Amino acid sequence: MQRLIALDMEGVLTPEIWIAVAERTGIDELRRTTRDEPDYDALMRYRIDVLNAHDVSLDQIRDVIAGLPLLDGAREFLDELRRRWVVVLLSDTFEQFDDHFLELMDYPHLLCHRLDVIDGRLAGWRRRADDAKRRAVEAYRSLNYHVTAVGDSYNDLTMLRAADVASLFRCPQAVAEANPDLPSASTYADLLRWIESVRVPAADGDDGTRPPPP
Repeated sequence: MQRLIALDMEGVLTPEIWIAVAERTGIDELRRTTRDEPDYDALMRYRIDVLNAHDVSLDQIRDVIAGLPLLDGAREFLDELRRRWVVVLLSDTFEQFDDHFLELMDYPHLLCHRLDVIDGRLAGWRRRADDAKRRAVEAYRSLNYHVTAVGDSYNDLTMLRAADVASLFRCPQAVAEANPDLPSASTYADLLRWIESVRVPAADGDDGTRPPPP
């Protein structure tokens, strides 16, 4: 059976965008993230109201993102995964936010949402689909992929529960305590060791690992 690794993006491979915007603008209300608020719709309505109250434009947000690096070691970790398995990023970020990070990561396959923008200001957002991360995992499993999922926040839990196997990564203590059955890693080395330890059912001699290049 072919193996697929599904990763959340922010907090797993990249910094939290909204925290960075809060630090740049001095708007502390924007420090609230999916690590704090399980209801993503409520969180996004809150964020858009705060941004518009402070007259923060999409261009200002994109300028903040353009100065952010990947998390230390993230590119090497991602490259190692891609060398061995199929990898997809499942994120609740937005298409208007992703170009900088995609370039830094050498353009992995990313599924995310889209913002509605009017006169340069955020006016709303469009889900790719309801509970899109979970539905993506279920779709990959229906295509006979063995899915390993990794996330760090409340909005990742349905994705993690839908996968064949799953792990938390650098998650808040409250998330870990509420999900004691899920393993949790704090370094890429530990996470990679856990991924390597997972036994994938073989099919026709296939152990889920990419064949070496010719």
